[in-house]
Amino acid sequence: MNITHQTHTIRILQALAYYDVFNFPLNFEEILRYSHFSKKEELAAQLTVLIDQKIIFKLDEFYALRDDVLLAIQRKADDLRAKEYEDQAYKKSALIGKFPYVKGVFISGSLSKGTMGEDGDIDYFIVTTPNRLWVARTLLILYKKIFLLNSRKYFCINYLIDEETLEIEQKNRFTATELITLLPMINTKLYADLLANNTWVKEYYTQPTDKCFEAKDVEKSVFQKITEPILDTKLGDIMDDFFMNITLKRWKRKFHNMNEEDFKIALNTTKRVSKHHPSHFQKRVLNGYDERMIKLEVLAQTSSNLHLKNA
Repeated sequence: MNITHQTHTIRILQALAYYDVFNFPLNFEEILRYSHFSKKEELAAQLTVLIDQKIIFKLDEFYALRDDVLLAIQRKADDLRAKEYEDQAYKKSALIGKFPYVKGVFISGSLSKGTMGEDGDIDYFIVTTPNRLWVARTLLILYKKIFLLNSRKYFCINYLIDEETLEIEQKNRFTATELITLLPMINTKLYADLLANNTWVKEYYTQPTDKCFEAKDVEKSVFQKITEPILDTKLGDIMDDFFMNITLKRWKRKFHNMNEEDFKIALNTTKRVSKHHPSHFQKRVLNGYDERMIKLEVLAQTSSNLHLKNA
C-alpha cells in the first residue's frame, strides 16, 4: 500500500472510530468529508478493501467498526427525530439572538450532526460582546429557569465565548469536530470569523460540514435596544463580574470532587469563556476514541502495518 492510500485508510478508520464512541455509523458522504478523499471512486475502493479485511462493516447505507445492524436502525431513527427538532432550533436560536449582548448563535452537539437521541437536547454555542458574557448568560439562564421551568430539552446553554476569544483553547479531535459541524443560526459573518481563528482544525478535517440550516442575520431587538445602553456603564461591569464570581463559587462548591485540571476544561469559567460540561464529556469521548484506535492498530497491522493513532 502506498503512502497516500495508507494515509486515507488511517483517516477512514479515525473517522469511524471517533463516531463509534457515540454508536454512530457514518454514511459514504460523511466519510468522504472526514477522511480527506478527493475522489469518490478512490474512497469506494478503499472501503471495499477494509470490508473484505473485516476491519469495517457495511450496515445498509452506513459503515461501522462493528457488525451490528442495530446501529444502522438506531441511526435512522435518530436522524428522523432530529428533523422534529429543527423547528424548535430555529425558534429558540432566534429568541437567543434577541437577548442583550448575544452576537452569534450556533447549534452544536448531536443536532449539528443531523441526529438526536431519545433523551437528547439542543445545544447552543453562543458568542457574546466582550465583558458582557456573564450578563448575557445569566439572563438566558433566568429565562430558562422561569419560563421553561429549567428544562434544557430545547434550550441547553452550555458554551459561551466572547468576540475577542474566537480561538478555542483546547485543540483536539473533539473540539475540531464540534467546530466544523457547528450550524450557524445567527450571524454568518461571525461563523466565518470563528473558522478563520481556528485554522488548526485542518490537522483533523479539511473543511466544515455542509450546513442543513439557513443562518439568519437579524437587527437588534427592542430588548437589546433598551437594556444595552443601560448596561454599557459601570453598572454593567459590576454585574458581569458579580455573575461570573457567584457562578464560579457555586460550581466549585457543587463539583468539589473534580480535580483542578478537569474543572478548568469541563467548567471553564473566565471573563471570556463559560463552559458547563460537568460530566467532562470531552475527556470520555477522547479516551474512548484512543481505546478504539489502539485496537484498530493491532488489527490493521496484520494486513497493512498501519500506525493509526498518531497519524
